Amino acid sequence: MKSMKMMKKAQSGFTLIELMIVVAIIGILAAVAIPQYQDYVTRAKLAKISPTVESVKLAVAEYMQSNGGAAPSTGDNWTSLGLAGAPGATTEVASISVAATSGAISARIQNIGTPYNNISVVYTPAPTETLVAWNVTCSASLGDAKAAAIMGKVFGATGC
Repeated sequence: MKSMKMMKKAQSGFTLIELMIVVAIIGILAAVAIPQYQDYVTRAKLAKISPTVESVKLAVAEYMQSNGGAAPSTGDNWTSLGLAGAPGATTEVASISVAATSGAISARIQNIGTPYNNISVVYTPAPTETLVAWNVTCSASLGDAKAAAIMGKVFGATGC
């Protein structure tokens, strides 16, 4: 009877090696998951820029189609584009501007992270007979291959 009590006592709990193995596995998973999670958070924040710019893209495209492919000559004259005013700043977009004569829309990024802040995503119209396509570039090089790859995934942007 005494030996059965000793066996029950010896078999309860985890050994130190088992606990160390579990901690090591959790550490390896965290080392892989945390950078991936940060990339997904950055991509989600960058993805919020396109919907903010959509109303301006639509206004510029409509202006160009109504005026035979000519870009707005007044740039940020929002009423000539059919908008009541400049789109308001958001958490990710500091400002939006339209270049005179080219119709290029520039959205300045803020609150996303180190290589992205104060860079502008530039949407340049490329009108055809039936539609206005948009070429997306960055106003400056990010200087980071990983950040440029993320911009490429989100916007299809070149020149980052």
